[in-house]
Amino acid sequence: MSNVAIVGATGAVGQEFLKILEERKFPVSELRLLASKRSAGKRITWQGQELEVQETTHESFKGIDIALFAGGSASTEYARSAVDSGAVVIDNSSAFRLDPEVPLVVPEVNPEDVKWHKGIIANPNCSTIIMVVALKPIYDLAGIRRVVVSTYQAVSGAGREGIEELGEQVKAWSQGGELIPGVFPHQIAFNLVPRIDVFQEGDYTKEEWKMVKETQKIFHVPSMAITATTVRVPVFRSHSESINVETDRPVSISEVREALSKAPGVIVIDDPGKDQYPMPWFSSDKDEVYVGRLRKDFSIAQGLNMWVVGDQIRKGAATNAVQIAELLL
Repeated sequence: MSNVAIVGATGAVGQEFLKILEERKFPVSELRLLASKRSAGKRITWQGQELEVQETTHESFKGIDIALFAGGSASTEYARSAVDSGAVVIDNSSAFRLDPEVPLVVPEVNPEDVKWHKGIIANPNCSTIIMVVALKPIYDLAGIRRVVVSTYQAVSGAGREGIEELGEQVKAWSQGGELIPGVFPHQIAFNLVPRIDVFQEGDYTKEEWKMVKETQKIFHVPSMAITATTVRVPVFRSHSESINVETDRPVSISEVREALSKAPGVIVIDDPGKDQYPMPWFSSDKDEVYVGRLRKDFSIAQGLNMWVVGDQIRKGAATNAVQIAELLL
């Protein structure tokens, strides 16, 4: 049994942590709910217990074995204090992902990296997690030379505020009102915004560079060629990705389909003749990564295309972190 703390317990990912710990029957002895000063004092019921949310401080982690950080600035402020108190931190922010001293782990892809942690284990970006779960069977089967990915990311990737903004804009549109952007740089209802996070080097966004650099780190192949375009879409939950893969050796689609079908955490739905393919509405609130639209890329000798969908709050964040905690046990 472990003493577990959740930092950011009142947010979207924090609430998902609570559901997943219960669903997966994680052996919790004590559960400590932590959040900002603004949220302190709220009461949350978990497994029949009413727990009071406490303000996160540098002393909050005494006696804690595993600290699940939901993300945000709390990670840079309190993660080291948690480690100094004896806890192993599993962090969902971007603060430590590219730190060479911190393993970046997706249990279906590189579980062995957990062994060399020094107190902090990073949870990758949600879009990266969904992509690498689908890439891993192909990488093992035929190697990967190049990846081109375009994402269609739900508003919940921007947190509770993103969900509320889409809902408010749809309501305003239906009533003939004004659609006012706040969380996103432009109206998100009935629109697509090809910008997630800030623009950086080469006019790629931070989200796009995350997918490139994190994937290279997870596979331990810094030379893997990856390019990404990330787009926010008016979907409440679950990210979708169009992924083009160039393999190291020739491989048939039937071989790829078989490898994906046998892979942990992957469900193949691929019957285009019957309009069977992954979509956000049925992948929401599930932990698996769904793959379909498997087909050859006829423009190159060793290319293939696939459509990948996953719940970015669960597998893309909270579930992956709890799976890492299970590896620690």
